[in-house]
Amino acid sequence: MNLKMIMAFVPDERTDEVIEAARQAGATGATVITGVRGEGLHPGKTFLGLELAAQRDAVLILVADIKARAILEKVAEVAGFDEESGAGVAIQLSIDDAVGMGTQAATILHEVEEQI
Repeated sequence: MNLKMIMAFVPDERTDEVIEAARQAGATGATVITGVRGEGLHPGKTFLGLELAAQRDAVLILVADIKARAILEKVAEVAGFDEESGAGVAIQLSIDDAVGMGTQAATILHEVEEQI
């Protein structure tokens, strides 16, 4: 099975919305890494040496290749990446191999077969 990893970097208050949107578009789950840092076009503000940037999460979503673009676009729409400065970013990476997908493999294969 060909897989893609969608990585979305979003403010923590949008994490649940992004996961729900990904599920509605066909994702079977997600992993969230909390408290990630990043800097965009405009550097974050500081006060007495403390960073005032909002908390961000990294949402990792492993999906079947055939569903990846639709899920990526839905995540971008819900997160407002193209409408709001600092809303975050999402990327898609090809996965060569993965283990530990046994419990989800049947569901993913069934959904992919329906699209073919």
